[in-house]
Amino acid sequence: MKPKGLKILLTGGAGFVGSHLAEKLLSLGSVVVNIDNFDPFYSRAVKESNMSTQICNPDYRFICSDINTPDVIVGQLAGFSPDVIIHLAAKAGVRPSILDPIGYAQTNVQGTINMLELARKLNVRKFIFASSSSVYGSNPHVPWKESDLALSPISPYASSKIGAEYFGKTYSALFGINFIALRFFTVFGPRQRPDLAIHKFFSALTSDQPIIIYGDGSTRRDYTYVSDIVNGIVGALNRPLVPGEAKVYNLGNSDTVTLSHLVSEIEKVVGQKFSINYQPEQAGDVSQTYADVSLAQNELNFQPSTGLREGLEEFYNWFRMSRP
Repeated sequence: MKPKGLKILLTGGAGFVGSHLAEKLLSLGSVVVNIDNFDPFYSRAVKESNMSTQICNPDYRFICSDINTPDVIVGQLAGFSPDVIIHLAAKAGVRPSILDPIGYAQTNVQGTINMLELARKLNVRKFIFASSSSVYGSNPHVPWKESDLALSPISPYASSKIGAEYFGKTYSALFGINFIALRFFTVFGPRQRPDLAIHKFFSALTSDQPIIIYGDGSTRRDYTYVSDIVNGIVGALNRPLVPGEAKVYNLGNSDTVTLSHLVSEIEKVVGQKFSINYQPEQAGDVSQTYADVSLAQNELNFQPSTGLREGLEEFYNWFRMSRP
């Protein structure tokens, strides 16, 4: 399926990854209807700003609605018949999910079922789902491969993503939907959510505040630049439609960076040193993430090309421009 002329129903398109994806899809000639409920996890004004370059495009339409009100969504679509659903909407964050496991299950599992039901009723043949590297949990066998079934989730957020994946596979088997789950690895770049480490660190450094590091700085993450993630989603969109096929792909940079090294790189980008407040490790945090992306390279033409320093510099440029 090629993006040009495709009618795409996108959920969560006012968020970090979603707004970048909407821009890309529009540039490729798609028609995009974005459903977002402006979840108060962070400021509505930020999300409205994220959409500012798309909202005037005649091929873009925004619907303020909730994935847990599917009947309302059907009414708001007003005859729009999507070719593809790209489902990014979710309650985000590992640590908050420990405080609200029921809310995360309702949005991330039940909400995904609602969108799968919508796909079934509207005869949408392809469904692309944003999953997460957190599904691998405490699995020590890195780099993580999609074929490794020893998933060891240690947060309700991770469990909700696994549950949503399994419902997608079930709908694929029962109703012939081509279901693709993309496991994102620590996405960063312009518009990154303000609760995430890179954004918080830049905010602290530029306001002369100390940063909090949980643990000793040895935890490792596979940081992946947002445009690489978007290109991976487009690769899934381009993959030939195979009715009843269910696939899972890692989208990462296939590199792993310690938290201490990340801090050092941010200091170099900004040109000043952090004051650091070390705290005990927090429940739900995994010690490392590391993606094997060979399957996505072979089947989605996924080629991550933006390294950590370059991505941090791009984030800092955006960060300075976006501050009041």
